[in-house]
Amino acid sequence: MLQDEVAQRHADEFVLMVMDQAGWHLAGELVVPQNMRSLMLPPCSPELNPAEHLWEAIREDCFANHVFADLDAVVSAFTTGLCDLEADPCQTRSMTGFGWINSIFSNATW
Repeated sequence: MLQDEVAQRHADEFVLMVMDQAGWHLAGELVVPQNMRSLMLPPCSPELNPAEHLWEAIREDCFANHVFADLDAVVSAFTTGLCDLEADPCQTRSMTGFGWINSIFSNATW
C-alpha cells in the first residue's frame, strides 16, 4: 500500500525505495509500480538505511517532549511530520542523499 501511495504522489518522478530485510519488506507478492524500483539493503545494516535519518527527524520534531491524548493524536503528529518532509525535498535529500545512493542515480540507465 505504501508503494502505491508514494508512486501516485510522485507520478512524474522516479522513486528508489530502499528497504532493509525486515520480514514485512520481503513479501513475495509485492507489486512495484512502474516509476519505482526497490533496493534491498544487506541484513543488519541500519547505518545504510536512509529512512533511519527520517525517523530520527520525525521523532525529534514531532514526538520529543509531547504527551498525546490518544492514538489519533499520535497518527496526526506522524502524518504532519511525513508531510513536512515531503514538502521540503531539499531537507529530505540532505538527510538521505548518501554517497552510495547518489552514485546509483548518477550511473543509472533506467
